[in-house]
Amino acid sequence: MTLPTAVASAPPEFAADGPLLIVLNAGSGRADADETQRTISAILDAAGRPHEVLRIERGMDVAQVAAEAVRRAQGRRGAVVAAGGDGTLNAVAQVVLPAGLPFGVLPQGTFNYFSRAHGISSDTEQATRALLRARPEPVQVGLVNERLFLVNASVGLYPQLLEDREAYKQRYGRSRLVALWSALVTLLHVYRPLRLQIECQGRQQPVRTSTLFVGNNRLQLQQIGVPEADLLAEGQLVALMLRPVRTLAMLGLMLRGAFGRLGEAEDVLRFGFERLGMRPAAPRRTARVKVATDGEICWLRAPLTFRVSPRPLWLLTPLPEDRVEPA
Repeated sequence: MTLPTAVASAPPEFAADGPLLIVLNAGSGRADADETQRTISAILDAAGRPHEVLRIERGMDVAQVAAEAVRRAQGRRGAVVAAGGDGTLNAVAQVVLPAGLPFGVLPQGTFNYFSRAHGISSDTEQATRALLRARPEPVQVGLVNERLFLVNASVGLYPQLLEDREAYKQRYGRSRLVALWSALVTLLHVYRPLRLQIECQGRQQPVRTSTLFVGNNRLQLQQIGVPEADLLAEGQLVALMLRPVRTLAMLGLMLRGAFGRLGEAEDVLRFGFERLGMRPAAPRRTARVKVATDGEICWLRAPLTFRVSPRPLWLLTPLPEDRVEPA
């Protein structure tokens, strides 16, 4: 979501012929990383655009590679570009946001919600050609405590679904069918609902929920049928809380989401907000909470605060003629 000009901070220095520091996750998606790199470099070389590719191989720390890319881009009126799935984009953006540099995207993942929402093609060649003409525009990002999220953040059942999905992908490969099958298996196991204390707009309320999901991606929210998706354009995030239900009812909610009708479900509470506090109803002194941000699992110390980042991310956005409408 592009921010209104009134709330956008000053744009970063950026030159149309400035260097592109590309952080390429060799393990993202199903494409061959060497072929992907050749495609990117060939297009940029032919256009005379200076660039460097910093590859993330297995076992490497994405944040460290991203920090090196930021270091090389600073002071050169260049940009840092993330080539990978939503998790890779999240990790690179986490480093780019405080640096205030332009952020480019060459999507390589399975779902690519962030890039698709901003009209960026999932085809590497097409996305790279669009990147040559892209210009930085401010887009809204969310924070949970100080951890950034581009698409969504969640606690409860949803992080468990993601964790199990990753395990299935490691075993059976990356595909939407594998993701669906892993979700079905997870839901067949007994899951204990969360007892939380929620604070929003000065009011506190105890809640019992199977999951708290916070969305920052209009495309994803629209696809599952959440009418509050339009609130993102007003500088808000959108929360969904699922009441504890039995397995069969949960499967029904999944089907509603798959057919874009989740907003019709009585067992889903939905609302927009700018700031939302959350803590376990009976926390231990050092309570930690499992949190998923853009598909990646982490542990954060309670209480948690979900909020809109006061600083926008300056996304290299395709020109109107280069935009691709999401399928």
